[in-house]
Amino acid sequence: MSEVLPVHRVLLSVADKHGLVAFGRALVQHGARLVSSGTTASVLREGGVEVTSVSEVTGFPEMLEGRVKTLHPRIHAGILADRRRAEHLAQLDEQGIEPFDLVVVNLYPFRETVAAGGSFDEVIEQIDIGGPALVRAAAKNHQSVGVVVSPDEYDRILGELDQAGGLSGETRLRLAREAFEHTASYDAAISGWFRDRQAEPEGEDLPERFTSSFVRLAGLRYGENPHQRGGLYAVEAGPGPLGGAEVLQGKEMSFNNWLDAEAARAIAALFAGGRPAAVIVKHHNPCGVAVADTLAQAYRRALEGDDVSAFGGIVAFNAEVDQAAAEAMAPVFTEVVVAPSFTDGALAAYGRKQNLRVLRAPLPAPGGLEVRPIDGGALVQDMDIIVATGSDMKVVTRTEPTPGQWSDLLFAWKVASRVKSNAIVLAKGEATVAVGAGQMNRATSVGIAVRHGGGRVRGSCLASDAFFPFRDGVDAAGAAGVAAIIQPGGSVRDEEVIAAAEEHGMAMVLTGRRHFRH
Repeated sequence: MSEVLPVHRVLLSVADKHGLVAFGRALVQHGARLVSSGTTASVLREGGVEVTSVSEVTGFPEMLEGRVKTLHPRIHAGILADRRRAEHLAQLDEQGIEPFDLVVVNLYPFRETVAAGGSFDEVIEQIDIGGPALVRAAAKNHQSVGVVVSPDEYDRILGELDQAGGLSGETRLRLAREAFEHTASYDAAISGWFRDRQAEPEGEDLPERFTSSFVRLAGLRYGENPHQRGGLYAVEAGPGPLGGAEVLQGKEMSFNNWLDAEAARAIAALFAGGRPAAVIVKHHNPCGVAVADTLAQAYRRALEGDDVSAFGGIVAFNAEVDQAAAEAMAPVFTEVVVAPSFTDGALAAYGRKQNLRVLRAPLPAPGGLEVRPIDGGALVQDMDIIVATGSDMKVVTRTEPTPGQWSDLLFAWKVASRVKSNAIVLAKGEATVAVGAGQMNRATSVGIAVRHGGGRVRGSCLASDAFFPFRDGVDAAGAAGVAAIIQPGGSVRDEEVIAAAEEHGMAMVLTGRRHFRH
């Protein structure tokens, strides 16, 4: 692989014309003869670069509105001939076919068309057929051919031609790897787009194969900790991280900022279309959530739930942020604020804190698939969808929740679904009183929430993401003055747990639906 390959004949067929004319002119100056097709040939000729058209080589015109141009033996044989094999060279000579030394191809803008909201037919037309075939052929035969899939490589290629008179084996191997990565990600974007167009029938298994491709948008200063590398990636053919979020001001977003912004935004989305809601997240768990008549009021009420943990937290809103909400946040140091939109007054208020990261991102729609990588594979599941209507829920105690308690139970039930298990949420007046998160047993989560809530616990409502395996957690809640509990039920000790609620005079609602979040 160390042999240097001179570049005498080059095939160019590119959708991205950036730098094309200068690159083509430089190749000609190095003695290369160019073969090209369609608009690539036209752009080169308009730039004064001599080029032979593919149709002159093949003897056939471009067909089917350009869908068929390079799919011909005189092209592919010139790419796939292994120069180490005498019989390959003999067959080329017999058919009068010249080999190619370099193939420069990038693909139709499928992902860009999807991102721009192209119609179904427009997107279909941007599925490249001939391009991937050329790229894969050249990459397979990299010991005899170089392949370039990005204009970013042009200067490096020309530099190597200047210095070595050709492409080294090491360069061709690297280019081949990049080429296969390029076509693999392109195909993954296409299959993902088709998957998104076709809903899985209810009761059907998950897809036999789940393909997804990510492209790096930016390197981050580090990962979760300074000794870890970190980067921000986007699903190809998608809108981008957090629905195409835009950083409107502030310092560079960190790895942990992105994680916590995702968590806060997801909780805010639970209240989409409802009353104004504010969410404060710390270390991927909510420390304060509230709804109110205005976003400013919602923020202040969310802050009351845990004004200590809110320091250095992430705030999310479920609606356009106005100046009053932005000014309500001013006394508290906040890392990131994320919302669907911001008024000019809000941005002006945030502008007084230049280090505050202001992130504009749409609320996520419910549904879809969730992928969690594990060593050697991945776990895939449906996204958890929260049902919080009360119509399918069952009151199992003699004491019925009051209308106000129903509101608090359903509010707490939503929030608990986004808290790390074992999750306990105490709420009053549709605002969190305290949260117990991520403990190894449920009674400890109850204890944390009760201790943190202090005197405000009395009269609150409690949501548990999964059933109580013993009555100890219910007893602790009852002793602290909790008025009502909502939980899935399903424990072998449900009768014991319900009896505990009865003894404490609490209402208890069973949902029959668990919301673990590991």
